[in-house]
This record gives sequence, C-alpha cells and structure tokens, in this order.
Amino acid sequence: MSERRAYLDVGVGETRGVVTLDGRPERLLIARDTDLARQRLGARVAGRVRKVERVHALAFVDLGEGPDGALNLRPEMGRLGEGQWVEVEIRAEAKGGKGPTLRLAGEADGPPRLLLPAPTIEDDLRSLAPGHSIETGARARDIAEAAEAEALASVFPLPGGGSVAIEATRALVAVDVDVGERQGTESKRAARASNLAALGVAARVLRLKGEGGLVVIDLAGRGHDGPALIAAARAAFALDNPGVAFGPISRFGTLELTIPRRRRSLADYLLDESGRPTAETLALRLTRAFEREALADPGGRIVGRAAPDVVSAAAPYLEALKGRFGARLELAAEADRPRESFEVSPA
Repeated sequence: MSERRAYLDVGVGETRGVVTLDGRPERLLIARDTDLARQRLGARVAGRVRKVERVHALAFVDLGEGPDGALNLRPEMGRLGEGQWVEVEIRAEAKGGKGPTLRLAGEADGPPRLLLPAPTIEDDLRSLAPGHSIETGARARDIAEAAEAEALASVFPLPGGGSVAIEATRALVAVDVDVGERQGTESKRAARASNLAALGVAARVLRLKGEGGLVVIDLAGRGHDGPALIAAARAAFALDNPGVAFGPISRFGTLELTIPRRRRSLADYLLDESGRPTAETLALRLTRAFEREALADPGGRIVGRAAPDVVSAAAPYLEALKGRFGARLELAAEADRPRESFEVSPA
C-alpha cells in the first residue's frame, strides 16, 4: 500500500511544502514573499472587466496586479460588459505569458483588491495528505532541497531498469520510455514492464513538476495491449482528476492525455527563459546556505561571495537573517564569478 508523508520548510523569503509517495517526492509547493497574492491559486479578487471577446466567449479581467485573468463566458453568467466589476476566483495560475484562468463568483465593486487570500502551503499539504502529520525542521529542509533538484531533472530511472525522460515544450509535455537494461529479457515482455512502470513514474513526476496540458507518452516497443495500458494510465493519473482525459494508443505507439494545469509549473517558477535558475532562485539558495553555516558555527563570522545580480536579489533576505544572527554575516559581489556559483563559509 502506498504511503504519503508531508513536510513543511519555512525559510526566509520562501515556504516550501513537499508530499512524498513511498519516499519519493510527489508534490513540491512553493510560496515566496515576492509572489503576487492576487495571482495565486484559490485567491478571490475584485477585478474589472477590461475586454470582452464574444466571438471567443472570453472576458479579460484586470486584477490590479500581474497579467489580466481570462474568464470563460457561459450563458448562465448573463451579459458581462467592459468596465463591470466582478468577484473572481483564481482557478489556474498564470503560465508562459498567459494570465490566470478565472471562475466568476459574483458581482463586486472597485477598486481591484484581494478579497480572500489563497490557501497557505500548510493548508495545501493538509488537503493533499489528509490525516498525516506535517514534519518541519532540518529534515523538512533536506526533503525540500531533494524535491527541488528532482523537479528540475529530466531523466528518471524505472524500477527494474530502463528510464523515462520528461521534457516540457510550449505545445506539450513529451514523455519518452526507454527499456534500457530490460533489453536482455524477452523484448515484448520487457517493453510491457517498462511501459507499466513508466506510467506510474511519469504520473508522480508530472505532479512534482507541476506540468499539465497535453501530454504525449512515446511507449516502448510495438503491438501494445491498449486496454491494459489505458487502465494502468487511468489508475496512475487518478489523483489528477477531475479533468484527465485519454486518447487511444496511436499506430505510432504514443498515448496522449490531457491533465488539468492548475498551478504554475516549477520550471516557470524557478527558471528563466533560457532554462537557468533565476536570480531570485539563486538568492534564496544562497540565503539558506548562510543560515546553514550560521547555525553550524554559532558566533563565527560567515562570508559569502556571489554574482552581482544574485547579491542584489539576496540583500533583503540577508538583512532578515542578520536580525536573527547579527552582523556577522557578510556578502560580497564578484563581477567575474559565474552566476550559478556562489560560496558561503566561515571567515
């Protein structure tokens, strides 16, 4: 029987929540102090209808911060007009330059403002792992660090050999199943075993990454047992319901499905357009390194060195740490230091 556990890491500038499935990270939830409160999943906001496109049955709502939200128009809503004030709920967070998806909750008056904040990370953990206690402290931080590293990986081993590669593009998420070491066994049996294992791993990792939309799985081998694989896929992705839909296995050996995308993906959160960690992501990692060294060396002077944009992003977090550890924390900018390479150590 599968076992889930929940972990909460509360750090300076960032809170991370992790749900593990049989010891492997299944969910990584992040909330940063710099997040826009009116753009988070579950928040209720008073906004103004900025534009109505009746041909596409869409209304765009100005939330007062961040990109406009998109509201799908339905007959039962009545006739919304431009300039009208409405209360909306964030049903899916913004992604890839597109604003959040909204649900109409009722009428409102101006100005644009937050009416009800989104659930906290702790709230979400209790919902995702009901009945389980939430572990905090040093172990929770270690679990969160490992979950973040795995969420940014692209190749994942399968039980018994082989691997699955997962890559998100603008149009879809591609999943490739590789038989690998199983090739030494009878080929059709090896392909079946790899495909069944890959469905479970892919489901877990896609939840971890926060990816959704159209997913195309390139299955190993030929002559697939369609009903058995579809049944296994339905079981693997059941936690992502409501809204998961499957297509038949194609003659090219691919299985297509759609997964509702509700949260901002971790890649969108942690990385820039080139796929490298943002200055904010690196600044938070640097801050955690300072905290770790300060705890390990009470009273000692701790010195850090980092690229200028990382130092700039880390400045407010370091000031918060100084309120706890004193002025013994020092951070210097080095113009020639590689952006992703920082160091923190006792002086």
